[in-house]
Amino acid sequence: MSEISAGNRAGAGAGDGGGDDGGGDAEYDVAVIGYGPTGVTAANLLGATGLRVVVLERDAEIYSRARAISTDEEVMRIWQRVGLADRLKQDMLADRPLDFVDARGRAFLSAHPTPRGHGHPPQMFLYQPALEQVLRDGVARHPNVEVWLRHECLRLRQDADGVELTVVGTADDSVRRLRARYVIAADGGSSLTRAQLNVGYEGRTYEDRWVVIDTKMLKPWPDHDRLRFRCDPTRPAVDCPTPLGHHRWEFPILPGDDERHLTTDEAIHAMVSRYGIGPDQIEILRATVYSHHVRFAARFRVGRVFLAGDAAHAMPPWIGQGMAAGVRDVANLCWKLDAVLRGELPESVLDSYEAERKPHVKEVTRRAVFVGRIITDRRLAVTRVRDAVLPLLNRIPGVAGRLQDSNWIPVAHYADGFRDRPRTKSSGITFRTRASDAGTAHSGTSRTGTSRTGTSRTGTSRTGTSRTGTSRTGTSRTGTSRTGTSRTGTFRTRASRTTAPGHQIPQPWVTAPDGSRVRLDDVLGGRWLLLHDALPTPQPEWERAGVPSLTVLPAGSSPAEGAVVDCDGVLRAWLTHHRATTLALRPDAYVYAAAPAGTPLPPPPEGLSLIPRANTASTPPVATPSPASPASPASPASPASSASPAPSASPAAQGTP
Repeated sequence: MSEISAGNRAGAGAGDGGGDDGGGDAEYDVAVIGYGPTGVTAANLLGATGLRVVVLERDAEIYSRARAISTDEEVMRIWQRVGLADRLKQDMLADRPLDFVDARGRAFLSAHPTPRGHGHPPQMFLYQPALEQVLRDGVARHPNVEVWLRHECLRLRQDADGVELTVVGTADDSVRRLRARYVIAADGGSSLTRAQLNVGYEGRTYEDRWVVIDTKMLKPWPDHDRLRFRCDPTRPAVDCPTPLGHHRWEFPILPGDDERHLTTDEAIHAMVSRYGIGPDQIEILRATVYSHHVRFAARFRVGRVFLAGDAAHAMPPWIGQGMAAGVRDVANLCWKLDAVLRGELPESVLDSYEAERKPHVKEVTRRAVFVGRIITDRRLAVTRVRDAVLPLLNRIPGVAGRLQDSNWIPVAHYADGFRDRPRTKSSGITFRTRASDAGTAHSGTSRTGTSRTGTSRTGTSRTGTSRTGTSRTGTSRTGTSRTGTSRTGTFRTRASRTTAPGHQIPQPWVTAPDGSRVRLDDVLGGRWLLLHDALPTPQPEWERAGVPSLTVLPAGSSPAEGAVVDCDGVLRAWLTHHRATTLALRPDAYVYAAAPAGTPLPPPPEGLSLIPRANTASTPPVATPSPASPASPASPASPASSASPAPSASPAAQGTP
């Protein structure tokens, strides 16, 4: 029998599909293909918006093989937005040091995670099956999200209004049809969706294959909770702690090795015995052989279909960013889909998804490849130089700090994408937002049957709503010319130029208006917001668009309505560093526009018109069950299983120190 659930109501939606009996197609705002970490994060983010969402997943249960083993503070900040961060952290190991060790086990480089101000530990080790279970329990809070397990999308067909998906039930070979306004394909590196769209997956696959071994610790050994990259040229290895009583090793399959033999218990015990680990100390859970890839989809968007996660890119695992990159993808995309479907922004904003994500994921991949070379190099002459030189460099104060800071992950800065583009009088350089063209089609809301079609900027018409025939031919404001979402730029002198646009603001602890101590994002609420430093400058254009304001008060101030107190001075210092006193924040806490003291902000993006909605930061967190037993992986359950949310809790109450 096919397994379909909607929110936490088992079986809901089972009769919604068009089926092979010619019935009417089911209608959704967004279809998510794939229910791994990327897809389940998208389902949580979209579920919190109230959009009607369907998730299609080929398998019946959570994939039991743990792949990802770590994540970072920025990803935890994303999961915080859906009320799951603190529950997830209960099953993680935080702030563990790491060593690069030579063939004799001596550390030639040690690194320590350095916080970047996102409000969570900078690095956390995880056990992926347990993580996915908590994320799936989170989806169960949303009755507007249907999860179709054991269903696979066989065909996509796009038209002007949406996408028709032909779906087969893998348990009973039933065929259904459904329609969605947009599709997120998070169906992995071998994405069938990407193949159907004829999108190339360019790059390379490494010749070396690796055996990945997950074990349960029976008797802990000294420093078992310390990550070690064993840079032994005879056989490099990764020796990694994982939570809930697990431990992982990874070994390359060398020329002449018997791949099948290396996955046997006998061979595994022989390899780990080199590090003093006996058969009585571990129980081998599984051993799997993987290849490492460096690949990028030629395009992340084809019409109304978006590739995300491994369907869009693949990288080697050395800095633990494969899963994190997919989570960042959907965090960037989902709020934009919500805004377009609500009619708050034109559809051209969706072009910024690839413009913002692809450069960052390419730079992350480049760094992962570099770290992998340090670990896996088997040339004796090179490794001898490495082992001798790096300890010497580690004694030089300036160099040591950079080597020991394990933040090899580049900070995302959207130089291109959806943000204000200044041009300075001295340079005359023009910056433009990336848009399909000056007359971008705008497909509006499909929430309860309402639809808006046919909107084109430079002559806007909306049919299907109470407004028709509205025309805009470009507005001229103080040196700014706008046609559609294309902007020729706001003139500023270099002295007044702020560096904040395109950056994500930090997330310090703040005192909320009610006097409670919370993380900043729990007050921002995942919405467009004007953030002022102490003395607000009036911003009439933004206020007419419905954008609310929040003032940042210095530490020691009394709580006040419409303001937060920057308890540790982190946020105000950041504003000073970027020469800004007013920020226009996107819902993902990236800066769209900024202005120094006494200067008005550049105008809002073309078409921004906010519809009042509930504060998305109030998504209730998943109830906290007992942590999974370290004796076995968390047992998967269908999304129909209930994880009752705390009825009055909110993320603002999570983890207050």
